[in-house]
Amino acid sequence: MTQLDLDRYVPFFLSSIGNKLSRGASRVYLARFGVGVNEWRLLANLKVQGRATAGAICQASGIDKAAASRAVGRLDALGCIDTIETRDGRARLLALTPAGEALHDRIIDAALERERVLLTGFDEAERSQLIGLLRRLYANVGVLDGDS
Repeated sequence: MTQLDLDRYVPFFLSSIGNKLSRGASRVYLARFGVGVNEWRLLANLKVQGRATAGAICQASGIDKAAASRAVGRLDALGCIDTIETRDGRARLLALTPAGEALHDRIIDAALERERVLLTGFDEAERSQLIGLLRRLYANVGVLDGDS
């Protein structure tokens, strides 16, 4: 009978790393800033994109739609996002408010410090190589799931 070699099975490593990173980030961000990792992901995406639908953010970052909906509700209750109806009325664009910008700016240093610690021991060439490999994996997920 065939079984997985978890020491060499890439999806196991990726999901395990992602789960541990998310759980740790949520713990830190909740304790320090009062929001979890899903709220942070929305804040970060909106900071980069300016305006976006929750669906577009879910698609880009892999956030579950139910989790994203809860995060939108939480950020809305905190006054961190505005929702803007599109002309056709079918989609709602999200945008950061000044309070959302301020919350993002408080969390960003903690997020970058977590990344710095995660990459301890990697030199710049290894970091660049890792990012290139991860981008290729990201593209392949779309092919694997028929999204491309």
